Amino acid sequence: MRTSRRLPIHSHNRMAYAFLLPWLIGFFCLTLGPMLGSLYLSLTKYNLLRPPEWIGFANFKQIFTNDATFTHSLQLTFVYVLLSVPLRIIFALLVALALNKGIRGLGIYRTVYYIPSLLGGSVAISIVWRQIFDSEGVMNAFLGWFGLEGPAWIANPDYLIYPIVTLSVWQFGSAMVIFLAGLKQVPADLYEASQVDGAGKIRQFFSISLPMLTPVLFFNLIMSIINSFQAFTPAYVIGDGHGGPLDASMFYTLYLYLKGFSYFDMGYASALAWIMLLIIAVFTGIIFATSRFWVFYGDGKEGR
Repeated sequence: MRTSRRLPIHSHNRMAYAFLLPWLIGFFCLTLGPMLGSLYLSLTKYNLLRPPEWIGFANFKQIFTNDATFTHSLQLTFVYVLLSVPLRIIFALLVALALNKGIRGLGIYRTVYYIPSLLGGSVAISIVWRQIFDSEGVMNAFLGWFGLEGPAWIANPDYLIYPIVTLSVWQFGSAMVIFLAGLKQVPADLYEASQVDGAGKIRQFFSISLPMLTPVLFFNLIMSIINSFQAFTPAYVIGDGHGGPLDASMFYTLYLYLKGFSYFDMGYASALAWIMLLIIAVFTGIIFATSRFWVFYGDGKEGR
């Protein structure tokens, strides 16, 4: 009779370390190492041509006390986040609700709606978007059919933010797929019981669907905020790479890029990067702290 032999505990540990080794190498070499290097450079004056010169917190002092472009870019980025995140989540949720009706060819529709997220805010898509919202582009031609005269979306600083926000909302596919997966997990007997009690579609949505989707909503909200703060390519392409016109597309990441790779002030750019990291961490922390009041899980307990 053959008896099974268990591997010694130290053998299991060696196997675990072997599986973790690639991840650990990637974490220390590609994540933690560059972060610590950036933190050091943020405390130096470094132009990529000469060795870094230690200046302490002078970069941060300059940013907060004597940098009007920093203040403008941060305000513009906040406006973009406040506009794009709710619109993208709402639009993704509405499309997910529409696709959750058991329609034929669901896989085809799901793939078609997910394509924009695969394409993303790439350079090619941003160029197409610039052409669509040109003064003689498709958008103004569409408005002309209704007797409306569209503005110069790209050339007018007051309107430039809207094409960029629209491009962000157009990339709703990832959030939509996650919402759709969450809707599939809602027990059907909850809807059947609510119908017996006379609840309509709107009441079912706010009393059943939305509470059951709060964990998914929580995840999509976190990811959307992080991605929106890091928006770069649309602002770079639509604004001709310099934040124009009149800094109307000078997003925070674009300003950081220009400081580091156009003006070769890498120390200053590193300080900007760490400020952005702290801002995203604060927003994420606030959402996590408040999630206990509005995120509900399948066991009926609120998030903790």
